[in-house]
Amino acid sequence: MIPVKRLRHLALAAIDPERQLAYYRDVIGLAEVGRADGRIFLASEAGQLAIVIEKGPAPGLARLAFDLPPDQDLATIERALRDAGLPAERCADPAPGCPVALRSRDRDGRALELHAGIHCHDNRQPLPGIGPLKLGHVACYAPDPATIARCYTETLGFRVSDWIEDRFVFLRCSHEHHTVNFTRGPDARMHHMAFELRDAAHMHRAADILGGQKVPILWGPVRHGPGHNVAMYHRDPEGNAIELFYGLDCMTDEALGFWDPRPWHRDRPQRPKTWVGLPRDVWGLPPSQAFLEMHRLQLPEERH
Repeated sequence: MIPVKRLRHLALAAIDPERQLAYYRDVIGLAEVGRADGRIFLASEAGQLAIVIEKGPAPGLARLAFDLPPDQDLATIERALRDAGLPAERCADPAPGCPVALRSRDRDGRALELHAGIHCHDNRQPLPGIGPLKLGHVACYAPDPATIARCYTETLGFRVSDWIEDRFVFLRCSHEHHTVNFTRGPDARMHHMAFELRDAAHMHRAADILGGQKVPILWGPVRHGPGHNVAMYHRDPEGNAIELFYGLDCMTDEALGFWDPRPWHRDRPQRPKTWVGLPRDVWGLPPSQAFLEMHRLQLPEERH
Protein backbone atom coordinates (compact mmCIF):
# COMPACT_ATOMS: atom_id res chain seq x y z
CA MET A 1 0.00 0.00 0.00
CA ILE A 2 1.24 3.50 -0.86
CA PRO A 3 1.38 5.67 2.31
CA VAL A 4 -0.10 9.02 1.21
CA LYS A 5 0.19 11.48 4.14
CA ARG A 6 -1.29 14.84 3.15
CA LEU A 7 -2.71 16.95 0.35
CA ARG A 8 0.17 18.94 -1.09
CA HIS A 9 -1.52 21.18 -3.69
CA LEU A 10 -3.84 21.10 -6.68
CA ALA A 11 -3.30 22.17 -10.26
CA LEU A 12 -6.14 24.26 -11.62
CA ALA A 13 -6.87 24.61 -15.33
CA ALA A 14 -7.90 28.15 -16.26
CA ILE A 15 -9.24 29.82 -19.38
CA ASP A 16 -7.72 33.13 -18.20
CA PRO A 17 -4.77 32.33 -15.88
CA GLU A 18 -4.00 35.99 -15.12
CA ARG A 19 -7.58 36.67 -13.97
CA GLN A 20 -7.44 33.58 -11.76
CA LEU A 21 -4.07 34.71 -10.41
CA ALA A 22 -5.52 38.08 -9.41
CA TYR A 23 -8.38 36.38 -7.54
CA TYR A 24 -6.26 33.80 -5.68
CA ARG A 25 -3.67 36.45 -4.82
CA ASP A 26 -5.84 39.44 -3.89
CA VAL A 27 -9.02 37.78 -2.57
CA ILE A 28 -7.94 34.37 -1.26
CA GLY A 29 -4.54 35.70 -0.20
CA LEU A 30 -1.91 33.41 -1.71
CA ALA A 31 1.58 34.50 -2.77
CA GLU A 32 2.99 34.00 -6.25
CA VAL A 33 6.23 32.06 -5.69
CA GLY A 34 7.21 31.22 -9.25
CA ARG A 35 6.36 30.66 -12.90
CA ALA A 36 7.56 27.93 -15.25
CA ASP A 37 6.35 26.48 -18.54
CA GLY A 38 3.10 28.45 -18.47
CA ARG A 39 2.32 27.49 -14.85
CA ILE A 40 1.84 29.94 -11.97
CA PHE A 41 2.70 28.68 -8.47
CA LEU A 42 0.87 30.09 -5.44
CA ALA A 43 1.70 29.40 -1.79
CA SER A 44 0.16 30.19 1.59
CA GLU A 45 1.65 32.67 4.05
CA ALA A 46 3.27 29.67 5.77
CA GLY A 47 5.15 28.92 2.53
CA GLN A 48 3.24 25.79 1.49
CA LEU A 49 2.39 25.44 -2.18
CA ALA A 50 -1.40 25.43 -2.53
CA ILE A 51 -2.46 26.16 -6.13
CA VAL A 52 -0.81 25.77 -9.52
CA ILE A 53 -2.63 27.67 -12.26
CA GLU A 54 -2.15 26.57 -15.85
CA LYS A 55 -3.84 27.37 -19.14
CA GLY A 56 -6.61 24.97 -20.13
CA PRO A 57 -9.61 24.75 -22.47
CA ALA A 58 -12.06 24.61 -19.55
CA PRO A 59 -11.82 25.56 -15.87
CA GLY A 60 -11.48 22.86 -13.25
CA LEU A 61 -9.15 20.40 -11.59
CA ALA A 62 -6.08 19.41 -13.60
CA ARG A 63 -4.12 17.38 -10.98
CA LEU A 64 -4.13 16.46 -7.31
CA ALA A 65 -0.73 16.38 -5.62
CA PHE A 66 -0.06 14.43 -2.41
CA ASP A 67 2.88 14.11 -0.03
CA LEU A 68 4.52 10.78 0.74
CA PRO A 69 6.86 10.22 3.70
CA PRO A 70 10.18 11.90 2.86
CA ASP A 71 12.13 8.65 3.10
CA GLN A 72 10.03 6.86 0.47
CA ASP A 73 11.84 5.41 -2.52
CA LEU A 74 10.12 6.53 -5.71
CA ALA A 75 11.07 3.34 -7.52
CA THR A 76 9.17 1.33 -4.89
CA ILE A 77 6.12 3.60 -5.22
CA GLU A 78 6.35 3.34 -9.00
CA ARG A 79 6.20 -0.47 -8.79
CA ALA A 80 3.31 -0.34 -6.31
CA LEU A 81 1.27 1.86 -8.65
CA ARG A 82 1.85 -0.47 -11.60
CA ASP A 83 1.08 -3.54 -9.47
CA ALA A 84 -2.25 -1.88 -8.64
CA GLY A 85 -2.97 -1.38 -12.35
CA LEU A 86 -2.37 2.37 -12.27
CA PRO A 87 0.04 4.27 -14.54
CA ALA A 88 3.32 5.62 -13.15
CA GLU A 89 5.60 8.15 -14.82
CA ARG A 90 8.37 10.31 -13.41
CA CYS A 91 8.21 14.01 -14.15
CA ALA A 92 11.04 16.48 -13.66
CA ASP A 93 10.67 19.89 -12.00
CA PRO A 94 6.90 19.68 -11.31
CA ALA A 95 7.13 22.61 -8.86
CA PRO A 96 9.75 25.09 -7.62
CA GLY A 97 12.27 23.34 -5.39
CA CYS A 98 10.98 19.87 -6.32
CA PRO A 99 13.27 18.00 -8.74
CA VAL A 100 11.08 14.95 -9.39
CA ALA A 101 7.63 13.48 -8.69
CA LEU A 102 5.52 10.57 -9.85
CA ARG A 103 2.42 11.12 -11.96
CA SER A 104 -0.44 8.65 -12.11
CA ARG A 105 -4.24 8.48 -12.48
CA ASP A 106 -6.92 7.06 -10.22
CA ARG A 107 -9.67 4.69 -11.39
CA ASP A 108 -11.81 7.59 -12.62
CA GLY A 109 -8.94 9.08 -14.61
CA ARG A 110 -8.07 12.01 -12.32
CA ALA A 111 -4.44 13.01 -12.65
CA LEU A 112 -2.40 12.45 -9.48
CA GLU A 113 1.07 13.61 -8.49
CA LEU A 114 3.04 11.98 -5.65
CA HIS A 115 5.93 13.78 -3.93
CA ALA A 116 8.46 12.26 -1.53
CA GLY A 117 10.35 15.39 -0.53
CA ILE A 118 9.48 18.33 1.73
CA HIS A 119 9.91 21.85 0.46
CA CYS A 120 8.63 25.23 1.59
CA HIS A 121 8.85 28.66 0.05
CA ASP A 122 10.46 31.51 1.95
CA ASN A 123 7.40 33.72 2.17
CA ARG A 124 7.78 36.09 5.12
CA GLN A 125 5.58 39.04 4.17
CA PRO A 126 1.93 39.41 5.24
CA LEU A 127 -0.38 38.79 2.31
CA PRO A 128 -3.47 40.65 1.13
CA GLY A 129 -6.86 38.97 1.11
CA ILE A 130 -8.22 36.22 3.33
CA GLY A 131 -4.91 34.48 3.97
CA PRO A 132 -5.90 30.82 4.62
CA LEU A 133 -3.70 28.51 6.64
CA LYS A 134 -3.56 25.94 3.86
CA LEU A 135 -5.43 24.06 1.16
CA GLY A 136 -7.46 21.66 3.29
CA HIS A 137 -9.32 19.25 1.03
CA VAL A 138 -10.74 18.67 -2.45
CA ALA A 139 -14.12 17.16 -3.34
CA CYS A 140 -14.90 15.58 -6.72
CA TYR A 141 -17.74 13.88 -8.49
CA ALA A 142 -17.47 10.14 -9.09
CA PRO A 143 -19.74 7.82 -11.10
CA ASP A 144 -19.39 5.19 -8.34
CA PRO A 145 -18.20 6.58 -4.97
CA ALA A 146 -17.74 3.08 -3.50
CA THR A 147 -15.38 2.02 -6.29
CA ILE A 148 -13.23 5.14 -6.10
CA ALA A 149 -13.17 4.90 -2.29
CA ARG A 150 -11.71 1.39 -2.61
CA CYS A 151 -9.04 2.71 -4.99
CA TYR A 152 -7.95 5.32 -2.45
CA THR A 153 -8.13 3.05 0.61
CA GLU A 154 -6.61 -0.11 -0.88
CA THR A 155 -3.91 1.56 -3.02
CA LEU A 156 -3.13 4.94 -1.43
CA GLY A 157 -3.68 4.20 2.25
CA PHE A 158 -6.70 6.44 2.90
CA ARG A 159 -9.34 5.61 5.55
CA VAL A 160 -13.09 6.14 5.31
CA SER A 161 -14.26 8.85 7.73
CA ASP A 162 -17.98 9.09 6.96
CA TRP A 163 -20.59 8.35 4.35
CA ILE A 164 -23.69 10.36 3.50
CA GLU A 165 -26.05 7.53 2.57
CA ASP A 166 -24.39 5.72 -0.36
CA ARG A 167 -23.60 8.80 -2.41
CA PHE A 168 -20.95 10.89 -0.62
CA VAL A 169 -17.79 9.47 0.96
CA PHE A 170 -15.22 11.35 3.08
CA LEU A 171 -11.65 9.99 3.11
CA ARG A 172 -8.69 10.88 5.33
CA CYS A 173 -4.96 10.23 5.04
CA SER A 174 -4.00 11.94 8.31
CA HIS A 175 -5.65 12.90 11.60
CA GLU A 176 -7.99 15.33 9.79
CA HIS A 177 -11.53 14.17 8.97
CA HIS A 178 -11.19 14.42 5.20
CA THR A 179 -8.55 15.17 2.61
CA VAL A 180 -10.58 14.07 -0.42
CA ASN A 181 -14.29 13.38 -0.76
CA PHE A 182 -16.35 11.96 -3.61
CA THR A 183 -20.01 12.55 -4.36
CA ARG A 184 -22.04 10.66 -6.92
CA GLY A 185 -22.05 12.35 -10.32
CA PRO A 186 -21.79 11.58 -14.04
CA ASP A 187 -18.07 12.31 -14.39
CA ALA A 188 -14.89 13.10 -12.44
CA ARG A 189 -15.15 16.90 -12.29
CA MET A 190 -14.19 18.82 -9.16
CA HIS A 191 -17.09 19.59 -6.82
CA HIS A 192 -15.21 22.10 -4.64
CA MET A 193 -11.84 22.92 -3.10
CA ALA A 194 -11.51 24.03 0.52
CA PHE A 195 -9.14 26.38 2.34
CA GLU A 196 -8.67 26.17 6.10
CA LEU A 197 -9.05 29.30 8.24
CA ARG A 198 -7.89 29.80 11.83
CA ASP A 199 -11.13 30.42 13.73
CA ALA A 200 -14.49 32.24 13.82
CA ALA A 201 -12.84 35.68 13.72
CA HIS A 202 -10.96 34.67 10.56
CA MET A 203 -14.25 33.46 9.01
CA HIS A 204 -15.86 36.80 9.88
CA ARG A 205 -12.99 38.68 8.23
CA ALA A 206 -13.22 36.41 5.18
CA ALA A 207 -16.93 37.21 4.82
CA ASP A 208 -16.14 40.93 5.01
CA ILE A 209 -13.43 40.58 2.35
CA LEU A 210 -15.77 38.67 0.02
CA GLY A 211 -18.47 41.29 0.60
CA GLY A 212 -16.01 44.11 -0.09
CA GLN A 213 -15.00 42.40 -3.35
CA LYS A 214 -18.70 41.89 -4.25
CA VAL A 215 -18.26 38.09 -4.29
CA PRO A 216 -21.64 36.49 -3.39
CA ILE A 217 -21.65 33.99 -0.51
CA LEU A 218 -23.73 31.08 -1.81
CA TRP A 219 -24.02 29.08 1.41
CA GLY A 220 -23.04 29.54 5.03
CA PRO A 221 -21.72 30.02 7.52
CA VAL A 222 -23.04 26.58 8.49
CA ARG A 223 -21.77 23.86 10.82
CA HIS A 224 -21.81 20.59 8.94
CA GLY A 225 -22.63 17.22 10.46
CA PRO A 226 -19.96 15.02 8.79
CA GLY A 227 -16.67 16.60 9.82
CA HIS A 228 -18.45 19.23 11.97
CA ASN A 229 -16.50 22.06 10.34
CA VAL A 230 -17.95 25.54 10.05
CA ALA A 231 -18.07 26.30 6.32
CA MET A 232 -18.89 29.06 3.85
CA TYR A 233 -19.01 28.73 0.05
CA HIS A 234 -18.54 30.99 -2.98
CA ARG A 235 -17.20 30.76 -6.53
CA ASP A 236 -13.99 31.96 -8.12
CA PRO A 237 -14.12 34.02 -11.37
CA GLU A 238 -14.24 30.89 -13.58
CA GLY A 239 -16.96 29.17 -11.57
CA ASN A 240 -14.97 26.79 -9.36
CA ALA A 241 -16.63 26.27 -5.97
CA ILE A 242 -14.55 27.41 -2.99
CA GLU A 243 -15.17 26.41 0.62
CA LEU A 244 -13.66 28.32 3.52
CA PHE A 245 -13.75 26.35 6.77
CA TYR A 246 -12.45 25.96 10.30
CA GLY A 247 -12.92 23.48 13.14
CA LEU A 248 -12.73 20.22 11.18
CA ASP A 249 -12.96 17.01 13.22
CA CYS A 250 -9.67 15.29 14.04
CA MET A 251 -8.84 11.74 15.12
CA THR A 252 -5.72 12.08 17.24
CA ASP A 253 -5.21 8.34 17.60
CA GLU A 254 -6.52 5.83 15.07
CA ALA A 255 -6.55 3.13 17.76
CA LEU A 256 -9.23 5.07 19.65
CA GLY A 257 -11.45 5.10 16.59
CA PHE A 258 -13.44 8.24 17.41
CA TRP A 259 -13.12 11.95 16.65
CA ASP A 260 -11.70 14.23 19.32
CA PRO A 261 -14.68 15.05 21.59
CA ARG A 262 -16.52 18.29 20.80
CA PRO A 263 -19.64 19.70 22.47
CA TRP A 264 -21.64 19.82 19.24
CA HIS A 265 -21.19 16.12 18.30
CA ARG A 266 -24.43 14.18 17.81
CA ASP A 267 -22.94 10.92 19.07
CA ARG A 268 -20.69 10.57 22.10
CA PRO A 269 -18.19 9.39 21.15
CA GLN A 270 -18.55 10.43 17.51
CA ARG A 271 -17.24 7.60 15.33
CA PRO A 272 -17.09 7.25 11.54
CA LYS A 273 -20.59 6.39 10.37
CA THR A 274 -23.17 6.64 7.61
CA TRP A 275 -25.30 9.78 7.90
CA VAL A 276 -28.92 9.33 6.80
CA GLY A 277 -31.72 11.87 6.62
CA LEU A 278 -32.04 15.60 7.18
CA PRO A 279 -31.07 17.88 8.75
CA ARG A 280 -27.46 16.72 8.82
CA ASP A 281 -26.02 20.14 9.63
CA VAL A 282 -25.77 21.12 13.29
CA TRP A 283 -26.90 24.67 12.58
CA GLY A 284 -27.22 27.11 9.69
CA LEU A 285 -29.57 27.69 6.79
CA PRO A 286 -29.86 25.09 4.02
CA PRO A 287 -27.89 25.72 0.79
CA SER A 288 -29.23 28.40 -1.52
CA GLN A 289 -30.66 27.55 -4.91
CA ALA A 290 -27.63 29.26 -6.45
CA PHE A 291 -25.35 26.85 -4.60
CA LEU A 292 -27.39 23.83 -5.68
CA GLU A 293 -27.24 24.92 -9.31
CA MET A 294 -23.60 25.99 -9.38
CA HIS A 295 -22.22 22.54 -10.27
CA ARG A 296 -24.24 21.96 -13.41
CA LEU A 297 -22.22 21.61 -16.60
CA GLN A 298 -21.82 24.95 -18.34
CA LEU A 299 -21.41 25.51 -22.04
CA PRO A 300 -18.26 27.48 -22.91
CA GLU A 301 -20.30 30.55 -23.91
CA GLU A 302 -21.97 30.57 -20.45
CA ARG A 303 -18.68 30.94 -18.57
CA HIS A 304 -17.63 34.42 -17.59
